[in-house]
Order: sequence, then C-alpha cells, then structure tokens
Amino acid sequence: MSRRARAYLLAALLGLVLAAWTFPPDVLLPHAGMAWAPVGDAAQHIIAQRYFLQDSWRWPPLFAMNLNTPEGLNIAFADGIPLLALPLKLVAAWLPQGFHGIGIWYAISCVLQPVAAVWALRGAGEKRLLPAIGVALAALSTPAWLGRYGHAALGGHFLLLLSLGLYPRLVRGPRLWPAAVALSVAMLLAHPYLMMMGMALLAAVPLTLLLRPNRGRERGWIMAAAGLGACMAAVLLVMVLFGYFGAVGDGGYGRYAMNLLSPVWPYRSGLLPGLVTTEVDATGFGGWEGFNWLGAGLLLGLVLALWHGGAWDLVRRHAGLALAMLGLTVLAVSQRVGLGSQIILDLGQAPAVLEQFRASGRFFWPVAYVLLIGVALLLARWRPWLVLALGLLQFADAVPMRAALHDWAARRPAWGLEAAPLRALFATHERLSLFPSWPCIAPRDEESFSLAQQALALASETAIPVNTMQVARWRTPPVCRDTELAATPIGPGELRLFLPAARALAPPGCAVVGQALACGLTRRSADAVPPDTAAGSSSR
Repeated sequence: MSRRARAYLLAALLGLVLAAWTFPPDVLLPHAGMAWAPVGDAAQHIIAQRYFLQDSWRWPPLFAMNLNTPEGLNIAFADGIPLLALPLKLVAAWLPQGFHGIGIWYAISCVLQPVAAVWALRGAGEKRLLPAIGVALAALSTPAWLGRYGHAALGGHFLLLLSLGLYPRLVRGPRLWPAAVALSVAMLLAHPYLMMMGMALLAAVPLTLLLRPNRGRERGWIMAAAGLGACMAAVLLVMVLFGYFGAVGDGGYGRYAMNLLSPVWPYRSGLLPGLVTTEVDATGFGGWEGFNWLGAGLLLGLVLALWHGGAWDLVRRHAGLALAMLGLTVLAVSQRVGLGSQIILDLGQAPAVLEQFRASGRFFWPVAYVLLIGVALLLARWRPWLVLALGLLQFADAVPMRAALHDWAARRPAWGLEAAPLRALFATHERLSLFPSWPCIAPRDEESFSLAQQALALASETAIPVNTMQVARWRTPPVCRDTELAATPIGPGELRLFLPAARALAPPGCAVVGQALACGLTRRSADAVPPDTAAGSSSR
C-alpha cells in the first residue's frame, strides 16, 4: 500500500471510529414511529428533508409544496441539506417510511473531515505519514466544528478543507478548476455560508498569483480569475434555477459576531478546564455563533512555528490567501468590535448586503483551518513528530466537546405531545392546519416553539400537507393570521390541531389529545373526529 493510501485510510478510519462511537444506529437510520422527539435545529432539518423526500419532483427542484402550504417551501431555507436530499430523493421509493438523511450527514462529515484535512496538507506539499495523522486528529478536534452538532448543515466543514486543498493545487496550475466549480455548487447545496467561505479560499488563488513576482503574474492569474468566474457563474446559475433568489431573513449583522478574544478563549477546553465557564460575549447575544476557540494544540503549535521561523516567508508566498483570511476575520468580527465584555468600536449600521449574514462569527472557520495547515507545514519542516504531538494535544483538549456531542446524540427527549394518537389522526386526514402557526409564536414562547416543532416532526413522518413551517428565510414576510383562519369552516379531510397557546381559537366539540385539541372531518366520512380516536382523550 502506498504512503498516500495509508494516510487517507488512517484518516478515514479515525473519522469512522468517531462516527461509530458518537451516533447510535437509530440516529443514522431513522424511521417513522420512533419513541423520541427530535429537537432544535436538527428537528428543523429533519422536517424539511422528510417532506421533500415524500413530495413529487417539482420545479424549482428544491421545493416541497406539501410544507408551508399553499406557498410551499424551498428546503434550502430550512437547512434541509439539498446536497444530500437530492440524491436521496432519487431512491426515496426504497427508503423506510419517515426516513431522512440528517444522521447520515453527521456520519459523512465525521468520516470526511480528517480525510479532507490530509488532502489539504498534501496539497500544500507535506506528504509524510506522521504529519498526516497529526492533522487528521487536529481536524477531528476542531472546536468550532465539534460545536456545530445541533446544526447538521453547518457541520460540513470537510467542504472548507477540500477548498483549502484546492488552493495550492490551483496556484500551481489550472487543471483542477472544473473540480473547483463542482465543489462551489456542492457547498451552496450544503449551506450558503459554507459556499461563501469556500469561495473566499478559491478567490485567494488569482490574488496570490497576482501578488507574486512577474513570472507568476504572467503565467497564471488571468486564467485563475477566469476559473473563479466560472465558479461564481455556476453558483449563480444554480441559485437561479433552484429558487434561492427572492428570499430574505431577519437581518441583524453584528449581533452574532466573533469577539476578538474568541480564538484564545478556552471555553470547553479539556487541557484548561474551568479557566472560563462560558463563551466570551460583548454583543449581548450569547457569543455562541462567534465561538472560535482554536484549541490548545493549535495554539501551542502556532507559538512554536512562530518561534522557529519561516512563517513570514509562508505568508509572503501566499499573500492572496493571507489577505482573503484577513477579510474573513474582519467579516467575522463585524462592525461592532467586541473585546471581552466590551464593544470597543461601533461603526454603526452595516451595509444592507451584509444583513444576509447575521451569524458573522462563522466566517472565522476557514481561518482556523488555514492556521492549522500552515502550522503543520512549518512544524513538519522542523520535526515531523511535532505535528503528531499537535494533533494529540488538540485531541485531548477536545475531550469535553466530543463528550457533549456523544451525549447529545444519545439523548432521547420524550414527546411533549401524545405521539401515538396524533400519528393515527395524521394518517386519516388529507391536510393539517397547525395553530399557532409559526409566525404567531411569540419570540420567547419556548413551549409553543417546542410543541409546534414536535407536531411538525410527527406530521413529517407521513408528510401530510401542513400550513406552516419554521423557516430561516422566506419569499413573503410571514404574517400572523391565525384568528382569521381559525374562524373559517373546516374543509373536508382537514385536521386542525390547536396547541396550548392557541386553544382559545378552537371551535366547540374538538377532541382533547394530550395538551392539544384536534378537530376536523376525516377523509373517510363527514363526521366530526370522535373523542375515542385518541386513546385516553376526551371531549372538550
């Protein structure tokens, strides 16, 4: 077996072990009728993907018309991971009822994270085995990656590492620009934030060539700029064809920024336990989106690399990459610059174009990976075993974060609603109207948020058309019209489900199903839903 094959195989095995240890079989291979409820951002992704898989093919291709009816929903706006959902839909007829690929995406991300890190290191010129193992361990222990476990779509950091691996290869020659085009589209279909970060890495190629001596400029920067233009054109074309344009979000750029201390703030550090007990935050929005602790191993490696020398020469030869990373860091910090608990600089209202990226603290992720590969290169020139030591230290430092990920995956939250009778009701009706609908849930009403999410998760098992959905971006700004809609007659085959916050809107004669009220006409008869359709329920 070649040295290259050994490096990739060992990296994949490390990722496979982490995935197998972390994610139980029922997370990886879900089905309808499970005894526990999905929660948080992962529940949103699950609901969107289930509805998409059980709907017909439509145009634009990412739309599910059985969700958020009658307008429908582009599942990209609910982080349904189109990159995985599209191929799954091709085989949907052979999948179990209620299947979704969110658990598989977690496993894919685990396995490919260290493999992509080795690809990036080898592309930078370091091809020995010990540094490859060290970088694989460090990539699997990146705090900002491990901390994204609640948001599956954003866990695809391997795509950033693949972009970083393309950068030096494209600097050397244009042969892989078609791969860069395909990767750019893949990143968009995973999550637009990842696409923007990956495009910054690719944009560094023509910039680096332009800033090199005349020989480098004459040989490559124009062709590289054309390759970058092809990437951008492909992304724009897919955005047009797949219905990305025309949607807006809440805005708020600067609220979820990265604090200047975040990269050295050892929250959840295993080697510096208890030194800090929460994220560093100056904006008043918690600091989690700006969480970017680099890890004890990488920070120590950075100190050693700077002490030994060679860093400035590396920056000078890759000036375009350095400038691109500086730009991402500025975006991550935002116009409201926080240092510790204080805002030390506030530049006022941000340009409107940045309002689409309110979680700006995420933009530091590629910077952390560039630092990892750069430090590994410098240390490997000195002593290859130092890169392995860096990886082992990083791995030890991430013990609490891996434990938190494992505990999260093993959690089995109980249903807050009566799951069995609701499943029976959803199976005997043609459409669902849920009250309160998403726009009518008060911002801090956590109970209604959780119960509405659970109702949608149960409904998604059979993909009964439903009137609402938790959406990150929308084409038509959501308006609360529950009072008006609840006053209209119930249609044939319609089930109306009133959660506690909306029970006052329910008409007389509904069935009590746990905390909810259910009323409507079955599609098999015109009779009102009888109380005994739900075990243990009674008339209102």
